[in-house]
Amino acid sequence: MTAEGRVLNTCISSKKGTPKHTVPVITLIEKHGVEHDAHAGSGHRQVSLLNEEDIQKMRDAGLNLKPGAFGENIVVVGIDLNQLGIGTRLRIGKAVLVLTQIGKVCHNRCAIYHKAGDCIMPRAGVFAEVKQGGEIKPDMRIEITHQVPRQTIQAGVLTASDRCARNETIDTSGPEVAAILENLLGAHVAWSGVVPDNIDQISERLKKLTDRNYDLIVTTGGTGCGPRDITPEATQKVIEREVPGLAEHMRRLSLEVTPNSLLQRGVCGIRQRTLIVNLPGSRKAASENLRGIIGVLPHAIRHIRGDTSHPEIDLNRHKVRK
Repeated sequence: MTAEGRVLNTCISSKKGTPKHTVPVITLIEKHGVEHDAHAGSGHRQVSLLNEEDIQKMRDAGLNLKPGAFGENIVVVGIDLNQLGIGTRLRIGKAVLVLTQIGKVCHNRCAIYHKAGDCIMPRAGVFAEVKQGGEIKPDMRIEITHQVPRQTIQAGVLTASDRCARNETIDTSGPEVAAILENLLGAHVAWSGVVPDNIDQISERLKKLTDRNYDLIVTTGGTGCGPRDITPEATQKVIEREVPGLAEHMRRLSLEVTPNSLLQRGVCGIRQRTLIVNLPGSRKAASENLRGIIGVLPHAIRHIRGDTSHPEIDLNRHKVRK
């Protein structure tokens, strides 16, 4: 798919948490961000973008806002950023951006909020990594070279394994899980990686991925009874609500294959707007467990996103009324 818009404003700031100011041109540096901007670095939120339409709504509400008021680097027109999901690729001149996060979590009120009275970046902002550098100026064309629709399920896959982290063995369960999510769930796997069996590293990675507003994070490994099997404990540290039925059902299915499934301690739960699912570390067991719950995940994710309707029940109610 190809769609086009244009750049309305380019902005930078020298300090995080403060409004940016317009400049006639910004230079994007590959894997770094906007040159001389406070948010540039090796992280995944290197460049921020906002729709002019969303900013105008705040002006219409009585706020006197200049470009960059919400900390955005690029103000766009002609493209609805609210329809774009993580993984979407944008080309602006020679520069190439890949969207990495939708909105953000603000743990404290920053100077932008206190000055503007509100901040739409947590709701409407999108963030991107720079895949190819280049200069960007107002009125330049923005081309969507690859679109991942916003409604697409966004997933992350985390393998917990000391041996894989030390490159002593190859991770086979992580890629297997990612393939199932893509092929059977239709998900976009936005991130996958390996961490050692360390409770702090696992929990911190889970926090970082949920802060990116992923719909689903699937872990594999560290769910048994060994002294280094602490993925359930790391997950318990971050989740806010448990979804015990998923883990119970996976153990029940595995029991038909081996009695050793009784030793699996994986948990499932929700942090913010993300469902976290623990799977065993073996490729075979991870595949069997995930396939056993894959059918209910879209319904769960739809509810976590805020759509609590039950179409099949509502349809039956409608039939009864008639």
